[in-house]
Amino acid sequence: MAQPTKKTKEQREPKELKRQHQKEDLGETLLRIYGSDIPGNKQLFVGLTYIKGVSWAVANAICRTLHFDKRMKLSDLTKEQIEAIEAFLQKPQLYNFMKNHPRDFDTGTSRHLISNELDMTREFDIKRMKQIKSYKGIRHAMKQPVRGQRTRSHFRTTGIIVGVKKGSGK
Repeated sequence: MAQPTKKTKEQREPKELKRQHQKEDLGETLLRIYGSDIPGNKQLFVGLTYIKGVSWAVANAICRTLHFDKRMKLSDLTKEQIEAIEAFLQKPQLYNFMKNHPRDFDTGTSRHLISNELDMTREFDIKRMKQIKSYKGIRHAMKQPVRGQRTRSHFRTTGIIVGVKKGSGK
């Protein structure tokens, strides 16, 4: 049997160069879909959830409606396919229970909001609740939990400091 020859330090490839070659092999490309940067080595189903306002259920609906394979890499998408995804996100054909803004206060319809529009609408809703002094608005203003959590042992970052009183030592 032939013995494998050992490489000298000069013949060995430095670690930094190995890492660079590995990165090139992975094909680190970024796709920009609806204002979000998504790594190109992700699967379509996973990559769509990087967009703010797109949940796993909505990503699944996009793949099924547009007849895309969930497991295909994002770097394999063509421009037409990316445009089809963006067009779907602008006017999503989803059931009302899948939309993230049901029963809008002004119009009464269910809408699905994405990215900046989602943030702005959420801020306006919280401002409106504070202004009309609803229970949720008061809780928001006091920086307390809004959804019914207990406050005995958590949410102590703001407000009065609660400590333990020492007994009289009896």
